[in-house]
Amino acid sequence: MRPRFLLFLTASFCLLLACSESTPPSVPGPVFVGSESCQDCHATQYTDWQNSHHDLAMQVADTTSVLGDFNDATFEYFGTTTQFRTENDAFVVRTANAAGQMQDFAIAYTFGVTPLQQYLVEMPGGRLQALPFAWDARDAAQGGQRWFHLYGDEYIGPDDALHWTGRQQNWNVMCAECHSTNLDVNFDVASDSFSTTWSEINVGCEACHGPGSTHVTQAESGAMKGAGGLALSLDDHGRAVWQMNLQTGIAERSELLMRFPQQPEACGRCHARRGIITADYEYGEPLAQTHRTSLLDAPLYYADGQIRGEVYVYGSFVQSRMYREGVTCSDCHNPHSLELVTGEASSDVCGQCHLAARFASSDHHRHASGEVDCVDCHMPATIYMGVDARRDHSFRVPRPHLSLSTDSPNACNGCHTEQSNLWAAARVSEWWGDAASLESHFATALYDARAGFANSDLVSVISDANVSGIARATALTLLARPLAQDDVNAIVVAMSASDSLVRMGAVQAARAMAPESQLQFAAPLLSDPVRSVRIEAAALLAPLKDYLPGPLLPAYLAAANEFRLAQGAIASRPEAHAALGGFEASSGNFEQAMIHYAQSLQMQPNLTTTRINYADAMRHYGDESRAEALLREGVAIDAANAVLRHSLGLLLVRTERTVEGLRELREAARLDSDNSRYIYVVGIALNSLDKQEEAIAVLDAAAIRFTGDFDITWALATMFRDRGEIEKARAVADQLAALHPGNSNVAALLESLSAN
Repeated sequence: MRPRFLLFLTASFCLLLACSESTPPSVPGPVFVGSESCQDCHATQYTDWQNSHHDLAMQVADTTSVLGDFNDATFEYFGTTTQFRTENDAFVVRTANAAGQMQDFAIAYTFGVTPLQQYLVEMPGGRLQALPFAWDARDAAQGGQRWFHLYGDEYIGPDDALHWTGRQQNWNVMCAECHSTNLDVNFDVASDSFSTTWSEINVGCEACHGPGSTHVTQAESGAMKGAGGLALSLDDHGRAVWQMNLQTGIAERSELLMRFPQQPEACGRCHARRGIITADYEYGEPLAQTHRTSLLDAPLYYADGQIRGEVYVYGSFVQSRMYREGVTCSDCHNPHSLELVTGEASSDVCGQCHLAARFASSDHHRHASGEVDCVDCHMPATIYMGVDARRDHSFRVPRPHLSLSTDSPNACNGCHTEQSNLWAAARVSEWWGDAASLESHFATALYDARAGFANSDLVSVISDANVSGIARATALTLLARPLAQDDVNAIVVAMSASDSLVRMGAVQAARAMAPESQLQFAAPLLSDPVRSVRIEAAALLAPLKDYLPGPLLPAYLAAANEFRLAQGAIASRPEAHAALGGFEASSGNFEQAMIHYAQSLQMQPNLTTTRINYADAMRHYGDESRAEALLREGVAIDAANAVLRHSLGLLLVRTERTVEGLRELREAARLDSDNSRYIYVVGIALNSLDKQEEAIAVLDAAAIRFTGDFDITWALATMFRDRGEIEKARAVADQLAALHPGNSNVAALLESLSAN
């Protein structure tokens, strides 16, 4: 190790010398100067910002910032009494610690103001942890002015990953980027500790506009240039104005939108469900350059794209027609005060672009005058964190008929809870005609794909330019094996889409393609202009890196390095080390993979994916006994974990302990009865044990339940064939042919059956 290390140092030193001889000294970039530097020239904006949610996003805990009752108040939670009191000018909470024992904790910071306020506690290792008890800051008349637990009636004990002392409730990584300005996490893997810093404790001017030193210097010198020395321009309007079209009653931009709007990308940094993929945020770049945005995945979104989990705003807004027409955040919100630009009446905001005489009338909304607001129908709210009502920003038309076919909610039944979805769908058809109910929507394809096989419908969504990019990207990720030629064509075309989310979805979909097709069509995306696409391509092509053409190898190495750096940006998360382990394993670096897996399990022993992949890496070295011990240890931690049971069962079958293995496989299928793969494997295992009758019974029932599952139906057809039951085999094969037209394997099976 020592000679190799010295060689590395020598090479690095030579490289530095070479750079110093040929590269001129770098010019320091702009630095953060603080919000107070902005107030002289931007007095109105600065005044608006003061006492806004951004200004009060995080504060030192003192008598002016703490809203909660610390006058010896108590809160009962599953038999444990938490106490809130003041002591020597400190705000103290006595509650259960990581060991379940009562302990006093001093409040260091407040987090937010309304409709709830959270509190942060300093812990060893530079950690700030968010307490699970929050203060309901609403008026008492609204049910506020009380303590409540963020998980309500759900018990979160000390051994739960969601316990307030654990990594899931860690401020440094889970919250800090969006509540402070110029944050540097500064996590050290070796000591598992933080030395996090910020330039402003709250969300200041530069959190959105970027470091302001150059801007201030230019302003003071009177020599403003271009964007005034700021890293980006948040002016999404330019010379365009909204002009009312009196025929439609809807305003239109006076000039076409020539680029993606900047504000949603900047605001999306915090108002999106996303993951960090670089340690340094890049102002003015698309969100996908620095973050990986969640798609419309279950259970985050309903099949029609409505918010379900806590996904914030970005993923909804980019689905909307508003977004496609050029509406941007500041058209509705004052970006500094965060209030609506027209005041408290939400319908007044809509009235800026939607003629009230047409849309605020009963002829449009079918309710009595003043009975409903625009947002009641087009932006239904969902309550998160117990008291925080957040509105869906996809501005959707209520579609009760989709509730009938996809289980998605609708605004009509959100108010008329005593009525059925069928009733609401009938009212819509009565008002707007049957066309309203027959209108196609991507929801049907996404819903059917989640339940079974719907590739042809997904291709229709993917190929429809009128469907939002985030929905098309989601449809791509739901394409299932085996791919027909139309499916492959849709993926290939999507790899050249202008929307980076679609390209990212296409790379994910390419996992179902043949390796040679992956090399041919996905390799160019290693040089994609957007980081999230590049690292997705690197992850896809890691197992094939040795087959890449020479000219593409530098692009792969650069993208692979970006993948590693992306995980390094969240190195305090065990999932990051699990992802690194998976990447190194797929690259053939199994020793390095084992190091990452061990680190991940050390951080979180109950992380299932890590444990399974770690066991697979051990198997690579032929160490089945250690792999088995690792899986059994996981089952001991969580006996109801279907994934671990399934993996253990496969290992036991592989090592010729088929009876014991089948028992574990059955248990996995019982624990997760909605997993078609588990049931399929049980059927195959039964068949291998010469229990053909039982195997066919299991697969026959599964084929009915999981219509379109290729593997289940194929196995059933071939089992009938092998038993000589040709007519039954042909009937099942015909079902396969109907579901997978053009599949060469199915055609060959049918031909062989016809010959008998």
